[in-house]
Amino acid sequence: MTLETSGKSNFQVEVNAISAHGLCLLCGDREYFLPYDQFPWFQDAPIKHIFNLEEPHPGHLYWPDLDIDLFS
Repeated sequence: MTLETSGKSNFQVEVNAISAHGLCLLCGDREYFLPYDQFPWFQDAPIKHIFNLEEPHPGHLYWPDLDIDLFS
């Protein structure tokens, strides 16, 4: 991921796929797979809560409905 010092992200972050094994995130021009065996919090979460993703600061991903933070 590329980070800016201004406090704003220079790319969009979104969940672009959910499977039986995990979820895929699109971060700018990169895609990341989060397998449930390493990120079990997402496995039984409602889909609408997984898609509600924010990036409050560059490199900080936050799912407010699940109260989950991930940092790069």
